Amino acid sequence: MGRDAVSGALLVVGDVVTDVVAVHPEPLAPATDTAARIRTLPGGAGANAACWAAHEGLAEVGLLARVGAESADWHERALAAAGVRARLVVDPAEPTATVVSLVDGAAERTFLTDSGAALRLSPADWAPELLDGCAHLHLSGYLFFGGTSRELARLALRSARGRGVPVSVDPASAGFLAGLGAERFLDAVSGTRVLLPNADEARLLAGLGPGADEGRAAAELSRRVPLVVVTLGAAGALVAEDGEVTARIPGRPARAVDSTGAGDAFTGAFLAARLAGAEPAAAAAAGCRAGAEAVGRFGGRPG
Repeated sequence: MGRDAVSGALLVVGDVVTDVVAVHPEPLAPATDTAARIRTLPGGAGANAACWAAHEGLAEVGLLARVGAESADWHERALAAAGVRARLVVDPAEPTATVVSLVDGAAERTFLTDSGAALRLSPADWAPELLDGCAHLHLSGYLFFGGTSRELARLALRSARGRGVPVSVDPASAGFLAGLGAERFLDAVSGTRVLLPNADEARLLAGLGPGADEGRAAAELSRRVPLVVVTLGAAGALVAEDGEVTARIPGRPARAVDSTGAGDAFTGAFLAARLAGAEPAAAAAAGCRAGAEAVGRFGGRPG
């Protein structure tokens, strides 16, 4: 196994979301109708990544998340069917997070996000026994954008480090990162072993402007987090370790329908491959394959 490779169970702490995906081949027409194909599907960055890890053959995948009462059973059934053991905390006040994903003719998406119960996950929802038998903890970056959920994420990270369990983080959203601040986010994830940003997130976290070289951004970030894997969409991914880019992985051909959840698919497949002993470059190639599979279907889940 390569450095930071893990074996055993994966625990994901993150978000469960009800996705409303609207694919509109033509541009939106203001103040009137635009024809679209619309589906309501289970989603969420953390939940999607867990499902893709299970889809890639990982036998033990757990998830901790918070949902609303109105859809808790539906989400629990969907996760169980995907092979994920979910511990869903039912929020007494807020509904499940909802995202409206507007997907244009080029399969690019714009999100309207109501975080609902997702960012109300709190330290009271954490239990040390969640790490029993766990070989790797993955945290959805969305947790770091809410007060109580950020406290929970930092508690889980400290607990994992105390047990010698490596931790990965997906920064999740360039827009939310800009609001929180790059240094504040990097301080919050201090001690993480693996960071999985997309190119925009990597540039922002590295303090570089739009259009800056993503390889430079990845190399800079890997001085703070030992292993950085930057997703580049159809262009593939790159791997950086100890201040330098160590691998560039080409993208896989795909007929794009909906790019919602492609990054989550990459994350789940990457982690599953690492758990199976793959080196970072090979794990990133597995992530690119899963991402290409994901963009060919509606929503962010496999199957």
